[in-house]
Order: sequence, then C-alpha cells, then structure tokens
Amino acid sequence: MNEQNFYQFSTLTVLALLVAFYGGTYLLTLLIKKKKENTDAFMVSNHQIGFGLGAASMTATWIWAASFYGAATSGYTYGISGPLHYGLWGALMILFIYPFGRRFRELAPNAHTLGELIHARHGSSSQLILASSNILGSIISLMVNFTASGALVSVLSPLSFQAGVVIAGVGVLSYTLWSGFRASVLTDFAQLMAMMAVAILIIPAVLFALGGPSTLSDGMSLLTSEQANLFSMDAILNQGAPFFVAVLAYAIGNQTISQRLFAVREDHIKPTFITATIGYGAIVIGLGMIGLMALMTGMEPIDGDMNNLIPQMVSLYLPPVFIGLFFVLVIGSLSSTADSDLSAMSAIVMADVYGKNIAKNKPDPTKMLFIGRLTMIVATLIGVILASFSMDILIMLVFVGALWGAIVFPVIASCFWDRVTNAAFTWAVVAGLLMFCIARFELLPMVSVVAVLFELLAAVGGGVVLGLMAFGFCGRRIGLIVAALSAIALAFFCVGFLRDYTVLLASLMAYGVSTLVCVGISLLSSSKFDFTQIDQNVINYDPVKLPQTD
Repeated sequence: MNEQNFYQFSTLTVLALLVAFYGGTYLLTLLIKKKKENTDAFMVSNHQIGFGLGAASMTATWIWAASFYGAATSGYTYGISGPLHYGLWGALMILFIYPFGRRFRELAPNAHTLGELIHARHGSSSQLILASSNILGSIISLMVNFTASGALVSVLSPLSFQAGVVIAGVGVLSYTLWSGFRASVLTDFAQLMAMMAVAILIIPAVLFALGGPSTLSDGMSLLTSEQANLFSMDAILNQGAPFFVAVLAYAIGNQTISQRLFAVREDHIKPTFITATIGYGAIVIGLGMIGLMALMTGMEPIDGDMNNLIPQMVSLYLPPVFIGLFFVLVIGSLSSTADSDLSAMSAIVMADVYGKNIAKNKPDPTKMLFIGRLTMIVATLIGVILASFSMDILIMLVFVGALWGAIVFPVIASCFWDRVTNAAFTWAVVAGLLMFCIARFELLPMVSVVAVLFELLAAVGGGVVLGLMAFGFCGRRIGLIVAALSAIALAFFCVGFLRDYTVLLASLMAYGVSTLVCVGISLLSSSKFDFTQIDQNVINYDPVKLPQTD
C-alpha cells in the first residue's frame, strides 16, 4: 500500500469543508455574543450550565483528537484489548472526579479554577504551581489537536501538514475569542451531536467495507498471541496501567474538566458526569476498533506514523461521502477540545494570575477580559508552532498525565485534611516531578539498590491511586485500608519486575513520592486550617447573573 492509492479530496473541497465547519460554528456563537461580555460568564457561564449542555460539553471535551488517534494506535499496537484499555479507563476517570468535584464545589462554589481554591487554601506559590502545570498541559493538548488536524488534512488532501495545523488554529480561535467558555460549551453540544451521528455510521461502514466480520476472523492469524489475548499483560503493563494512572491525573489536574465542574449547576453535577462517562466510553472504544481492523488487514501506517492510521483506513475503504463525514468527525472532536483548552488557559491567567496575584481580588473587568482574549491568541500561536514538530500523540498523552500525577494527592489532601501546609504541597509536587523525570528519562541506572527503591516508591504510588479511588466512593477509612493493602501487595509484585516498564514506573513514582513528602511535611505541622475561609476568599468577579441554561 502506498500513499498514491489513497483517496484525496481536491484542495477546493477540503477548504470548503473547513470553511463550512468553522464558519457555521462561528455563526452559532453569534447567538450568544454580547456587546459587553460578563467576566464570570466568560470563564464559567456564571455557574449555571444545565444538565444537557453540561454533559455534552464534558463528553465532547474528553473526546479529543487523541481519543481517536490514540485509541486506534492502541488497537493497532496491542490488539483486541487495546481499545478497551483506552476507552474504559478514560471513561472511568470522568466518573472518578465526581466525588472529589463535589467537595471542590462545596468548598468554593464561586470558583472559576481549581487554582483559586488552592490559593485560598495555601497561597500564591501552590496556586501558581497548579496554574503552571495546567497551562503546560493545555498547550500540549492544543499541540496534539492541531497535530491531528495537520495529519488529517495532509492525508486526505493535497494541502500540507502545516496548512492543516494553521487552519485549525485560526478556526478554533475565531469562534472562541469573544465569548470564551460560553462559546465552548454551546459549540460542544453541536459538535458532540455531529460526532455521535457520524461515528454510528463510520464504524460499521469500515467493517463491512473490509468484508464484514468474516474478514476480521480471517485476520486473527496476523495477530501475535499477546495481541489476540483479551487479558494481554503486554497491553496492561504498557498501555492500560500507564493510561489509567495518566488519566486519573487528568481528571484532577486538568482545568478543562474542573472548569466544567464549577460551571455546571450544583444539582446537576452527578447526572452530568455519569452521562459523560457512558458517552465517552462508547464512542472511543468503537473508534479504537478501527485501529484493530487496520492491524487485522495488515495495513502499514504511512511513514510509520501512527497518527495516520484512521485517515488511511477511511480513505482506503470508504466512498467520498463517508470520507467527508469522517473529516467533519475528527475536525469536530479536535476543535471541541482545543476551544476548551483556550477557555481553560484564559480563565487561569484571568483568575489565578491577574485576579488573585496582580489585582488582589479587585480586578478591572475590562482589563480582565482583554487579558483572557490575549491569552487565547498567544496560546494558539504557541500550539501551532509546536504542532509543526508532529510528535506522537500517545506518548505525549501519557507524559503529560504522569506530570500531573505529582499534583493529585496534594490537591485532594488539601481539600480534606486540615494539616496540609503550603510547604507540604509545594515540596510534594517538586519532589514528585523530579523523581518522575529521573525515572522516565533513566537518568540513573535501573539496577541494584536504585531500581529496588524506585520500585518500592512506585508500589506506594499504586496504593495511592487505588486508595484514592476507594476513598472517593467509599469513604476515608476504606480508602486508607485499600491504599495500605494495595501498596504492600504491589511491593512484592513490583520489585525486580517494574524496572522493565519505565513509563509505568515513572508514572506511579510521581504519585508515591508526592504523597510521602506531602504527608511527612504535614505531620510536622501542628496548625490546622479552617475550611470555611475558602468560600470567603473565592469570589465572583462580576455580580451580574445570567439566566440559567439547560
């Protein structure tokens, strides 16, 4: 197979599709455009998003370009269990944030970012650590989505990779710039409806274009024993477990998620997150199966680039109408997440940087909105530049999630335990990130005492991950018991074994080290924090309220 065999649209057709999509999206946002924008509406829609828009926005935001391309890569690499590991754990992590999100909202009902809550709890240094990590994560997310656009356009048209990147960047910025988060939520709903409709058509169309289930049955002979195993240890250790750990960090540390948590009406939080969990899992697992189909037909990705798998499958086996629908599907998915990243970064700079640290809770609303929009422009420019390097999506996804892993325990502990101090939070994150980098990039040889130490710290991290999940749904006592027993059991399993799985080792170490440092420093302090102070210090920046949105 070679690139010349693939169906390509003409330049004019692709440009028409892109103009129709982004032009239509822009016109949709004109329905909510106001002459004088409200700062709280720009950041969190005045905390009044209803169930329908909330669930759709959460689902569309979580289903980004990496959900398609990463799930397909997982299916192609690890076989039958690959898409399940990608979609199931990602869906579970949407649900995971729910119990902790209720606590965040209870402590700071008027918050726009999680950083504002942490500022009220610890002060500027901890808040800026969280804000910086979120900005870094959102920049990389933008890069990933723009990269996906470039790969799609370059495979399905004569246009270059760079042209696809630039068009996506300009298009997303055009409809998000004025109304911010409100525009993101409104367009998410429309984009999700389109994605669901197209996905329902595309997945069976590819299957039957290949010859139906019988063809895939014949293709089983091309799979290795691990790829054919639904419970493949190779898939679990190299994909499932690292991704599980990474998306747990995403659920807690990502501002695009917490922004929707603070925007949804409090009485709609539970159904919103449950619905988004189901919607994400169903769509992503299905689309990941396209990568498995590519594996079973013996397809080789163009230039060895896994990002090309889904575009190749669609362009090879489907007629032009379906290829056009697929084009809209991917553009919609990457745009829904890219506009969320722009909204998240603008809120962070507006609230965490300007509102709290420069204006000291007395910001100028006009200047605040200007700063938010300027942030979107700068972030888009950076994302477009970085996307030009065309990095592997799955690797970047795991890397960013692992970096956020160092923040998870300090954030959650700060919201439940009154002994956690600013020093404990700060040093926990710094130590977790440092040890993660040492392990991830193998700056020390993974042998002898060093390897055993790192594996034991990773076992602690595994206990923390399982313990936090148990704590969220079953309470503090059960959480502590699960964490302790899991860490002990994992210690026997990890020593002498986990050193061969660098990504998982490094990811778990970020959790383990940050937890040990946070708990250790907190226990040295005798002071206790009054959680009622948080609500008093986290304010709305504009008293004007908009009508509720359903």
